[in-house]
Amino acid sequence: MIFKKLALAGAMALLSSAAYADCAFENTVPVKSISAGFEAWKAVTDAMAECGNVEAELDQEFRKKQPAAFAANPSLYQIGGVANGTLVPLLNEGTIRPLDDLVAAHGQNLTPNQLIKIDGEVMAVAMMVNTQHLMYRDDILSDLGIAVPTTYDEVLAAAAKIKEAGVVEYPLGGTFKTGWNLGEEFVNMYFGFADSMFADDSMPTINNENGVAALEMLKKLTEYMDPEYLVSDSTYVQQQFQQGKIAIANLWASRAGAMNDESESQVVGKVKMASAPAAKAGGRPASTIWWDGVVIAKNITDEEAEAAFKVAMEGLDEEMVTANNDIAVWLIPGYVPGDLAKGAADTAINGAVSYPASSQMGLMHTALGNGVADFLTGAKDAQTTLADIEAEYITAAKEAGLIQ
Repeated sequence: MIFKKLALAGAMALLSSAAYADCAFENTVPVKSISAGFEAWKAVTDAMAECGNVEAELDQEFRKKQPAAFAANPSLYQIGGVANGTLVPLLNEGTIRPLDDLVAAHGQNLTPNQLIKIDGEVMAVAMMVNTQHLMYRDDILSDLGIAVPTTYDEVLAAAAKIKEAGVVEYPLGGTFKTGWNLGEEFVNMYFGFADSMFADDSMPTINNENGVAALEMLKKLTEYMDPEYLVSDSTYVQQQFQQGKIAIANLWASRAGAMNDESESQVVGKVKMASAPAAKAGGRPASTIWWDGVVIAKNITDEEAEAAFKVAMEGLDEEMVTANNDIAVWLIPGYVPGDLAKGAADTAINGAVSYPASSQMGLMHTALGNGVADFLTGAKDAQTTLADIEAEYITAAKEAGLIQ
């Protein structure tokens, strides 16, 4: 449903406010949230803070902290920012609460495709769609006579020409930081070649020609990146763009607005957006569609849960979207798609798959994040890399009871 909607259309921060002019109520119950640290979450938590007694932690390592923090009793946070994949551990541990009663009481402005239902119950409220899509320096491509790449072979050809011209420090950027980011890069590329990573019995199926092709393409891309690519996360690539160091990257749509932030960007108006490139000619974009949204902790009082949900709804209202229209592809009423949403919309329209969030996928993503670097650095060949990743996944899946 979220995909259809789109097709149609670590920093830390503590936030609190004693002013309630832009909030529909004065919050008297202390509320804490933890989420990712990109611009959209800052806008949402700033709006939440207008209600008072809100403390928001914006941290790119949130996915590592959330499970234990929400498992505590009482929970260390009332509100969590999640996405497809980071919702799964909280569901598996039973540390977030169904939201149906709160939606009925306070969610009158939510649309049906914001309601993330698991087994018939609303477990999260989506606020935006996110995907990695192509960002490029329009001025550089125009000056060098390079067409906007639509495949990764074309990206490589463009990178070679840009390198020869010497107009930027590195032709390409990439979120190749060892761990979750690198795992996501493989997931994106693999789904550009294949349809699934698992057999029906949850056994892995990546050690094949598609897995090898994905690894080899990632390796080719690194040849045009900063040699320190294994520490390069989304913020790193964003800053490379803003500082004029790179010309092309497949980066999250949630980072697009930062390119035109005059307070920190040297390339305002020069970075354009397009569909994520296909892994192969005639294929679908090598990217995955994600949503971001909010959950409410289970191990808190009903009073805290109600206050947290009401605060969250203030953060996800039309006023917030109107003030921050272009920093995300919002699923909130009042959003008007602009030029910065073009890449995300085209990526979805061109057939990118939704990230297949599941317990199996969470374990595979971790194994990929741990293992792909061995091929990129030359420590292992492709088949050995993939075999070792599968072995790590199988061990974890057996421990989790997913494989007998």
